[in-house]
Amino acid sequence: MITIDEHRARILRAAGRLPAVKSSLAEAQGLVLAADVAGRWPTPLFDNSAMDGYAVRAADAAAGATLRIVADVAAGSDEDPALAPGEAARIMTGAALPSDADAVVPLEQTDLGTETHDVAPEQITVLAAPERGAHIRYRGEDAPAGALAVTAGTVLGPWQLSAIASAGYEHVAVHRAPRVAIASTGSELIAPSGTPRRGQIPESNSVLLSTAVRDAGAVVTSIRIVADDPAELRRTLDGLDTDVVILSGGASVGAFDVVRAVLGEERGVRFDQVAMQPGRPQGFGVLDAGLIAFCLPGNPVSVAASFEMFVRPALRQMAGFAVIDRPRVVRTAATAWSSPQGRVQLLPVVADDETVRPATHGGSRSHLVTSLAVANAFAVIPADTERVEAGDPVTVMVLS
Repeated sequence: MITIDEHRARILRAAGRLPAVKSSLAEAQGLVLAADVAGRWPTPLFDNSAMDGYAVRAADAAAGATLRIVADVAAGSDEDPALAPGEAARIMTGAALPSDADAVVPLEQTDLGTETHDVAPEQITVLAAPERGAHIRYRGEDAPAGALAVTAGTVLGPWQLSAIASAGYEHVAVHRAPRVAIASTGSELIAPSGTPRRGQIPESNSVLLSTAVRDAGAVVTSIRIVADDPAELRRTLDGLDTDVVILSGGASVGAFDVVRAVLGEERGVRFDQVAMQPGRPQGFGVLDAGLIAFCLPGNPVSVAASFEMFVRPALRQMAGFAVIDRPRVVRTAATAWSSPQGRVQLLPVVADDETVRPATHGGSRSHLVTSLAVANAFAVIPADTERVEAGDPVTVMVLS
C-alpha cells in the first residue's frame, strides 16, 4: 500500500493549475483572479461632497452666517460654478466640489434642515461652522492612479468585483473553473426513483459527486451511468470534452471491475492500494489530450472520503485557489471507537465546538451511506492508532 500523502502528491503534481482566461465581471464571481489589478484612475476621481448639503468657503460659513445660493450641483454634473465671498452652492453627495469651495455644510446644519425642493433656495443660514475640508472626499484619497486594487489569487466576490469595476475594468484575467464529467459505473445501478430488482440498488454517487464538484468551485459538464461493459465505457470516455473525469465503481480487483480493466490496461491509469479506510482502491492518471481521470471506489462513503482527500484539493488547485484543503480542528472524543491498524481512518462524525462522535454505530465501513446524512465532518485517525478512547484529542476535517 501507499500512503495518502504519496497518492495526493502525485495527483497535485499532475493536476497543476489551469491557464488564465479573460472573463467579464458578470461571469467572474467565485473565480480566482489570475493577475493583479491596478487602478486606471485615482479613487476618488475628483474632489467631491460626502454629504447632501452646501459647498461653501469655510471662512464665510461661521455659525449664524447667511449665504446666498448661486448654483445647484448634481451628481454627474461637470459644472464648476464660481463662488464669491458670501456665496454657496447646493450640492449632492458624490457631486464634484466647486473649485472655490473648501468645505461642505450638511443640510441638517442649516436653518432649512433636511427639507429639500426641486429648486435650490435663495439663501441659507449656517447653524454650525464647518472646518476647512469638512465632508469632502479628496481626489486620490482612497488610492492614487496605478495603485493595486485587487491582488492575484483573490477569490472574486461582490466586494472584489466592485473594486475592479471602480478601478476601470469590465473584464479581468481569471483561472477558469475546471470542467468535470462524472460517470457512475455498475450494471446494478438504477435511477433513484426506480424499483430495484434483486441485486439492484439506487444510484447515488453521481448525486454526491456532482454536488461536491460544484461546491469545490468546478463545473459539471456531464453525468452518465455506465454498465459493466468495456465497450460502453470506452464510448463514454471517447466522447468527453472536459478537463477531468471522475469514475466511481469498478476500481478494485473483481472480475467485473471494468474501470480498472479499461483504464489500467488500455489507457495507462495507475491503480494503487492507499492506506486509508474507507477508500483503499484508488486509480489516477492523465489520459490522451490531458484529460485527468480519477477512479474511485463504488461505495458512497468511500466516494465521499476519496473526493475530500484527493479530488477536491486537485480541483481547487486547478482553479487557482490558494487554500485547497478543508479546515482541520482538534476536538475531544465523546465516546470510544476502533480504528483499522495500518490505515488512516476517515470516519464520518458529528462535531461541535468541543467534542466529536461517530455519525453512526457502524464505524467507517464504506457501505454505511446513512452516516453521511448526519455527518458534518470526517475524523482523521492516524494509521498507528488502533483505538480512540473517550477524552482523546481527535483531528477533524470540517465539511460544513
